Amino acid sequence: MAHDVVMPQMGESIAEGTVSKWLKKVGDKVDRDEPLLEISTDKVDAEIPSPAAGVLTEILANEGDTVPVNAVVARIAAEGEAPGATGSQPVEPPAKEPEQPKQEAEPVQPPAPAPQAETSPTTDNQQSTTAEGDEGGDIESLEDRRRTKSSPLVRKIAKENNIDVSQVQGTGVSGRVTKNDILDFIQQPAKPAAAAQAPQPQPPPRPQQPAAQPQPYQAPQAPRMEFAEGQNVRMEPLSVMRKKIAQHMIASKQTSAHVATVFEVDFTNVDKLRRAQKDAYADRGVKLTYMPFIVQAVIAGLREFPVLNASMDENNVIYHRDLNIGIAVALEWGLIVPVLKRADELNILGASRAINDLGERARTKKLMPDDVQGGTFTITNPGVYGGLFGLPIINQPQVAILGVGGVKKRPVVIETKEGDFIAIRSMAYFSLSFDHRLIDGAVADQFMARVKAIIEAGQFTM
Repeated sequence: MAHDVVMPQMGESIAEGTVSKWLKKVGDKVDRDEPLLEISTDKVDAEIPSPAAGVLTEILANEGDTVPVNAVVARIAAEGEAPGATGSQPVEPPAKEPEQPKQEAEPVQPPAPAPQAETSPTTDNQQSTTAEGDEGGDIESLEDRRRTKSSPLVRKIAKENNIDVSQVQGTGVSGRVTKNDILDFIQQPAKPAAAAQAPQPQPPPRPQQPAAQPQPYQAPQAPRMEFAEGQNVRMEPLSVMRKKIAQHMIASKQTSAHVATVFEVDFTNVDKLRRAQKDAYADRGVKLTYMPFIVQAVIAGLREFPVLNASMDENNVIYHRDLNIGIAVALEWGLIVPVLKRADELNILGASRAINDLGERARTKKLMPDDVQGGTFTITNPGVYGGLFGLPIINQPQVAILGVGGVKKRPVVIETKEGDFIAIRSMAYFSLSFDHRLIDGAVADQFMARVKAIIEAGQFTM
């Protein structure tokens, strides 16, 4: 039986995609869910998996072609099947295309068992219902929910994998175990073994963990330019991502009245806290960086100065209740800003996991359009490459963006009641680009002063 490979719909507002690279060629064998091609949309670059195992018999869209959603871009035949046995031109690819998103939608189907038992506790405890999944699984009492601090979907996943939810470190509000927490727990090979050896006490040291220690940040490599013999000029078209970046940045400069302010921030206390906790976090498979501390400080600042969490259209200011923090990720082929949704609901551990997950999925082209939409404030971190600070361009339609410079040890004059002295401190420059159409300099500086004070105090709950 032949299978059609169609251009998937990567979001409600996306009507087409561009084939950027074929990872297989005609005649190659492919496995189900093996990456088959890469596509670019105006939101994300993504790898598209094969819908079936077999042999790639036809490629109907070349690299660089832009085709509408649900258009057939290739065909896969079962091994041994004649290449021409694909039948007539398919008119119903949409019926096949939803097979891929079904994995995310699957939890919606099980609620049949006992609807009455579901409605009773939900009204008593709103936090037990989450967007990520209260739709299925075993129904438990309100007392059980409070004890395990998890949704039915999380408990269903735990049951299927023989995991005690109470043993999972929760990163949600009040230690709530989220879907990401349980999935991360499952993916850690050392954790089940450690739990089996010592269920009640603290987990013993794991010999494998040194390999999981945070690795130095690997900067994206600059593209290599190779010239043919005798060639002095090489021309190639802009990628879809580079075109969108160019359009977005130019539009932002033409739209917002960009003004910037720069603050110096003392990271010494945060640096001590991070060094003290990084091994414990690595033991959980989480790389602890400065970013989650910065995110929490920014959230506190946005709560006090909500005008910086707003956006604008031609005639209105739109204030946002949710605090969705975009975090810029540099890629070898461009720049993308995945969004940490409802970041105020995450503690340091939860924010660390989510930031690491978004960054990894951005670099491996596993982001979905929803991962880069809905941001209300953006943080970019040029300091990871050694830059002192930058003056970033506002991410439209937002009204502010924070640039984080590198954390460097410098001699600093410390003022005390007893007098002034010089000390070595871990310092960084923060720059805020803001839209002067809405935000005045005094408000921007008050926001920055608040962020600075929180970081310098270093009073974070780990």
